[in-house]
Amino acid sequence: MIAHLPVLLREVMEILEPERGGVYVDATAGLGGHAREMLRRIGSKGSLVGIDRDEEALKMAQSALASENEKAVFELRHARFSELDSVLDGLGINNIDGILFDLGVSMLQLKGADRGFSFNSDEPLDMRMDKMSGSPTACDVLDTYSEAGLRRIFGEYGEERYAGRIARQVVFLRRKGTPVRTGRELSRVALTAYHGGGREKIHPATRIFQALRIEVNRELEELKAGLDFSRRRLSKGGRIAVISYHSLEDRIVKHFLKDAAREGEFLLFSKKPVRPGPRETRENPAARSAKLRGAERL
Repeated sequence: MIAHLPVLLREVMEILEPERGGVYVDATAGLGGHAREMLRRIGSKGSLVGIDRDEEALKMAQSALASENEKAVFELRHARFSELDSVLDGLGINNIDGILFDLGVSMLQLKGADRGFSFNSDEPLDMRMDKMSGSPTACDVLDTYSEAGLRRIFGEYGEERYAGRIARQVVFLRRKGTPVRTGRELSRVALTAYHGGGREKIHPATRIFQALRIEVNRELEELKAGLDFSRRRLSKGGRIAVISYHSLEDRIVKHFLKDAAREGEFLLFSKKPVRPGPRETRENPAARSAKLRGAERL
């Protein structure tokens, strides 16, 4: 069992304020960390809907939530943000009192040897959050995208300053008959572009892996769909909380909430995101880049 520490748990609950008898959505159920606390607060008369793209994570969440409170009412579904409307329609739910999005990749995915999210993996680069989707893998992207296409996603989704250099090397290796296949091989390409990367604060491959993951899972499009869903389904006084882990996600969330507030649809709790404190980042290094934003539906 992978140890799981939900990020910014207290702060998320302060924003959502789950109430007894309320109806809430955890749009990134993951291993059930936030959902477990939400269930505890809404009680047996409330209900929680959790979705996730990762079926393995859902199975673990099911076990964790069932053991937490046998009387709690919860439904877990294998779905993407863009399918939230159909999930709620299928359950006969019209409006909700709160929704949480905890974006990014989970420890289950990072630690999974066959998932292709790790820099040090010798397994084929997959990076699909939903392995059953049949969608292209990261290997497929590296094998089929043109140099210009790779440069675009590395630069746009990874904000990588050496996007052109890395894209050129990937295509060179492909034409040479030694295509990039594993996390370790892709890391080596990034290290070469950075001439060893000794002075970098983060691993030189970090932004490239991020860009590929976003492209493979269509993460930014899905995020926008999820935010639009909250606009349609949150009841008056309903609340939204979003935890993002990189600037592209946070920028989308920030502008969405700002625009909705300007139009009189949401009340922002703060102009600046909530960040984890020193104690949390010590206990859970995965939280160090987290930014939490929240708002209330007017």
